[in-house]
Amino acid sequence: MKTLNRFLIESSIQMPLYNIIQYIIQPSKDLSRKINIAGLEDILGEADATNVQGEEQKKLDVYANDAFVASLSNCTHCAAMISEETEEMISTPFPNAEYIVAFDPVDGSSNIDVNVSIGTIFSVYKRKSTDGPVTLDDCLQAGSNQLAAGYIIYGSSTILVMTTGTGVHSFTLEPHIDKFYLSETDIKTPQTGKIYSINEGNYIKFPEGVKKYIKYCQENDKPSNRPYSSRYIGSMVADFHRNLKKGGIFIYPSTEKDPSGKLRVLYECNPMSFLVEQAGGKATNGYDRILDQTPSSLHERTPIFMGSTDMVNKVGEYMQEFSPKK
Repeated sequence: MKTLNRFLIESSIQMPLYNIIQYIIQPSKDLSRKINIAGLEDILGEADATNVQGEEQKKLDVYANDAFVASLSNCTHCAAMISEETEEMISTPFPNAEYIVAFDPVDGSSNIDVNVSIGTIFSVYKRKSTDGPVTLDDCLQAGSNQLAAGYIIYGSSTILVMTTGTGVHSFTLEPHIDKFYLSETDIKTPQTGKIYSINEGNYIKFPEGVKKYIKYCQENDKPSNRPYSSRYIGSMVADFHRNLKKGGIFIYPSTEKDPSGKLRVLYECNPMSFLVEQAGGKATNGYDRILDQTPSSLHERTPIFMGSTDMVNKVGEYMQEFSPKK
């Protein structure tokens, strides 16, 4: 079996990026152990605090964020970090370094209390400026500038799914020796699928185009294998991982309450969009490619439609017809 380290070396990954990936992966191993014995550790439940999004933090959110910040603060190639749990850019002791890491330390943390798969999402950029301390402008980049992106899903096994721009590969953690081993290379998502993932409880608040697409998914049509199956876990990493492998679409649209959508561009939508495109799929905001968007703030949000290309194209047709872009 080939270790993650060996794979990266043989892939001719530049040493700075290689080192950054190591500093991202190391705390995920500890986090995996904590999650596996969560009921015996004091990491379940609320942390009695809210994050910059105004969301109730879980104890696990705080623990994971501290772990990733501490690890990356020791990486001499990382100038700054962007975290879902922190309002401002986090500078490291190496402000003149070349790279920036954006991450969601725990995606779907509310699910840990009921033993549902959760994950970590990360993304790596090269800063825009070439010298001096890193600035906010260095962080506000289009997703097409990503050098690497991935997620670690903590489920029945702990799996890293990652791209450095040359395909999508997965690695499974062997917990007894604390190493990730290559488990699948060059993952390709099916051109179409039979799964749509959306929180249908918010149906009444969706744009008309999304409502029409949901009804399309529910119609009986044998040539197109409809009706499709509705599968929604409430943990984006888990929904995305299933659809990546089996074929499907993940939708988190705008609503009356959240007209700009709810998911964040830099550390949620960009990395997942990079991954799905590298696997042959597609990601849009209903109209335009996610990776072409340049955010104007660290926690900017966007609607997202991502997964199998044919399915993303189809919902795009409904959005254009019934929910014209303003």
